[in-house]
Amino acid sequence: MNDRILHTPEGVRDLYGEELARKKHIERALHKRLASFGYQPIQTPTFEFFDVFGSKRGTSHAKSWYKFFDREGNTLVLRPDITPSIARAAAKYFTEEDRAIRLSYQGNIFDNNSSYQGHLKESTQLGAELIGDPSVDADAEMIALVVCGMQAIGFLDFQISVTHADLLSGLMDACRFDDDNRERIQSLIENHNRFGLQEYLEEESVPADLAKLFDSMTRIYNSPVDWADLTNRCAAYPKITEAFDRLEQIYEILKIYGVDSYVSFEPGLLASSEYYTGLIFAGYTFGSGQAFVRGGRYDQLLSYFGKNAAAIGFAFSVDRLMLAASSQELEIEEDGQDQLVLYHRSQRVKALHLAHDLRQAGQRVTLISCEDTRDLEAEKSRYAGARLTCLI
Repeated sequence: MNDRILHTPEGVRDLYGEELARKKHIERALHKRLASFGYQPIQTPTFEFFDVFGSKRGTSHAKSWYKFFDREGNTLVLRPDITPSIARAAAKYFTEEDRAIRLSYQGNIFDNNSSYQGHLKESTQLGAELIGDPSVDADAEMIALVVCGMQAIGFLDFQISVTHADLLSGLMDACRFDDDNRERIQSLIENHNRFGLQEYLEEESVPADLAKLFDSMTRIYNSPVDWADLTNRCAAYPKITEAFDRLEQIYEILKIYGVDSYVSFEPGLLASSEYYTGLIFAGYTFGSGQAFVRGGRYDQLLSYFGKNAAAIGFAFSVDRLMLAASSQELEIEEDGQDQLVLYHRSQRVKALHLAHDLRQAGQRVTLISCEDTRDLEAEKSRYAGARLTCLI
């Protein structure tokens, strides 16, 4: 036999047993929480036309997409991100809808990027999108929903980092940086290289006051009180001060939700997608390695599909949540209890009726039949410790 057919390609894997049970628990808990906030499920195709994920409409570059052709010659893509698909569907089915639309989803995404060792090329996203509401209340609702979702799974120790796209953008506008400058600045901030950032700003002859603001943007703040001095120094830059004011309003609403203790503000947090236009956030916890959730406001994305509507959303990485849940040894709550019914075949009718009654009561039942009493005793020893019911 060719051993290759027993293995999966690089970046994909099988799930079974306890690991799959952990995934299903996470998904059930999140779906239940999303529904409790009024989010209705939607399902979009696994592959779409190439243009759905075109420039500024996806989280990754086309070179890392899985592309193929249909019989008419159209270029199709295994979705690298679900948000553009939701935006397309919302523009198609809710064209004339002027009320807020709350949608939730779950599906696999595909990324053929080979630059990260151990990086999954097929992973599961589960998220929510709030379309048609540009308010600060919508911003706060999404962050609160993420916190409540994590609590529903059973996580106690996690943090949501929050920023606004206009903070760094406004500062780079003030410096009149071009695209090359912006890319260099983002790279330095992403690598937390404060010293390299200072050197680069000196090389570009950035005024001292703006250089200090850049340095302040690389810090983390627990609440608006901590950045009061920073907003005073940004008074000459309306784009930046308006962004800080928006974050302060969000924080006040999060206090009402009672989730403010899970939130910190990180002005230097970079967007994972080019389509983000306002609030940006990411969540971190022990054992996941990378952000377990990313989200933000994308008020221009739906216009690419013909619907002018504000929107905000987030996507949990279920695979990263699984890693974190395992690392933190979270208990997985299962529906019902496992029962094992061993029976001699002469007792088949009685055994099947018993199994039926147990299942109706919400328990999971496995039936095992034996030809004679000796086989039955052997099976009893094999399953010692299980919730066992024997019929001889």
